[in-house]
Amino acid sequence: MGTGLLSIGVTGIRAAQVALMTTEHNIVNAHTPGYTRQSAILATNISVNTGSGAIGQGVHVTTVKREYDQFLEGRVKSAQTQVSFFDTQFSQLSQIDLMLADPEAGLSPALQEFFTGVQQVASNPSSLPARQSMLTTSQTLVNRFSNLESRLSEIDQQLNGRIQSAVADINAYAYEIADLNQRIVLSQASYGQPANDLLDQRDYLMSEVNKMIKVSSTIDSNGAANVFVGNGQQLVVGGNVSEMRAVASSLDPSRIVVALKTAGGSQELPESLIVGGELGGLVSFRKQSLDAAKNELGRVAVSMSLTFNAQYGLGQDLLGRIDGQAGFEGEFFSVPAPKITESTYGSGTGVISNVKFMPPEQPSPPTYSGSFYTQLQPNDYHLTFDAGGDYTIRRLSDNQSVATGTGTGTVTFDGISLDIDVSGAAGDRFMISPFAEASRNITVNERILADPRMVAAGAPVRTVPNSANTGSMVLGQGVVAGGYSMASLPMTVTATATDINLSYTGAGNWTAIYSNDNLNDPAFVFATSAGADPIPLTDVVRGTLVGFNIDNTYFKVDGRPNAGDTFTIEASQGAAQDGRNALLFAKLQTANTTAGGTASYQTSYARLVADNGIRTREAKVRLASQEAVLKQATNGRDALSAVNLDEEAANLMKYQQAYQAAAKVLEIGGTLFDTIISIR
Repeated sequence: MGTGLLSIGVTGIRAAQVALMTTEHNIVNAHTPGYTRQSAILATNISVNTGSGAIGQGVHVTTVKREYDQFLEGRVKSAQTQVSFFDTQFSQLSQIDLMLADPEAGLSPALQEFFTGVQQVASNPSSLPARQSMLTTSQTLVNRFSNLESRLSEIDQQLNGRIQSAVADINAYAYEIADLNQRIVLSQASYGQPANDLLDQRDYLMSEVNKMIKVSSTIDSNGAANVFVGNGQQLVVGGNVSEMRAVASSLDPSRIVVALKTAGGSQELPESLIVGGELGGLVSFRKQSLDAAKNELGRVAVSMSLTFNAQYGLGQDLLGRIDGQAGFEGEFFSVPAPKITESTYGSGTGVISNVKFMPPEQPSPPTYSGSFYTQLQPNDYHLTFDAGGDYTIRRLSDNQSVATGTGTGTVTFDGISLDIDVSGAAGDRFMISPFAEASRNITVNERILADPRMVAAGAPVRTVPNSANTGSMVLGQGVVAGGYSMASLPMTVTATATDINLSYTGAGNWTAIYSNDNLNDPAFVFATSAGADPIPLTDVVRGTLVGFNIDNTYFKVDGRPNAGDTFTIEASQGAAQDGRNALLFAKLQTANTTAGGTASYQTSYARLVADNGIRTREAKVRLASQEAVLKQATNGRDALSAVNLDEEAANLMKYQQAYQAAAKVLEIGGTLFDTIISIR
């Protein structure tokens, strides 16, 4: 009886001691990151069956259990990776939003100031100070483009650094997880009990990786964890690590991408595999927002330069010079060519050259109403070769094919032209980045900057009515288009009672336009003629003559002439008071010059600002939503797994009393044992 009491008391003391130690362990680790509350699990010892019944043999500790729920932990990880993702996106988007929408440092005020300078020249073309003011504001505009692009490039470089840092952190965590896997397997195989503290450490590291990139995991039968990133790419399998690398892109050396270490080097991972967490947020921000901002800003810069140059080149400078004459500068802005890069993974056999922006579309003939516009899209492109010299060019934003073909030749797409001189081998790829450096490198013609007289504010042709005319006909001064010719000038227009006659030298053709003509009907055929053939003033079907076009120059006709009225069409003689071309390129400010003639410079830029603002707001709202989800998930997990110091204090008292009671059992057992000894 005495020895039974002693042995039962010892088991009670041991059980209480383990419970006390577990409770103390919980208390001192209450604020340890990743720690999970532990509980000592007690069970009765096997009873001894006797004639008097089953006699209990005390208690033992079966295990020390982590209060851990995989489902609750999974909810926390899912919310955490989303919080990290949107927090990264919001912080990055906010930088662009503040920069683009700045009322002073943004693009809008610089565009406004530039066209204000243009309008001053249009209203006072002989004023050298007005011309100089226009040049000054043009330099301010290109500097603003450059500053904005430089800031975006700085953000891009910061992203490169953050991606490198994130990849390094992920690798460090991965190696620690692999090491813990080995220690956990060894510990659990040796003692047959869970390695609670090691498991906590591993779970904590997996949580830290999850903040960097979305992870999922499985647990092998031996206790080792397999960790996968993104959409299933292996990161840790048992004690092995698939190391990630941050490397320069094969298509753009200035761009850091995520790759996997292989026996032969590195294999770039598609951006679609990099999801969740800080790294996923960085990659997503760069692809969806930063690249879009740089490309749209570049498109505005290039479209403005090309359309302005196109209209500018149709003018006459203050010295009377026009296109084709020595000393005339027909391009106000200098536009860099699109950037093209060959993949380092290719064979190197393909040769691409002469990559350039196509000239903008002209205003609508024959009246040349409207404005110049470009077909440029704010995109990068991949040119990929297949077997047999077949090639495909795809837009990266929507993966749509914009050009296909076979062999060599000139290819045009989305306002861009390039020459395939030598076909590449199957798998060869080229990256076409039209706007990679466009905003930064657009400049104003230095010769024009040095001499304001070279601003082509005037028009190359004019009309002069005979002072003896008696009719009400007014002949417009003329609007020239690209490819116009002065070969037929001077030209005399002589009116009769029923028509007007054009008398000129050369072989120019004219096109008559009447009031009933549907200029938007592609099936409409204009009446044309050559030489000195008459142009009827009225037509039974087509109506009244409203203008005529000759050699890509349109002249508007208002009123009716009297027989014998004459007009002279001639080259402009000096341009001191002529601001007609300046009026036309001033109209470009509000004309639809971008996106295939559907948006203006300001509209395109405003859309960029708005789109980025919407993304910023969306990221902020979704961040707040995910933070609420994370808080709820964390509270649910902590209700089970976190250490409650009040509860642990109560447990201390409970197990202290259990220890004291077990000790009392030993004391009573000892007394009984001593009594038995004394009887003998």
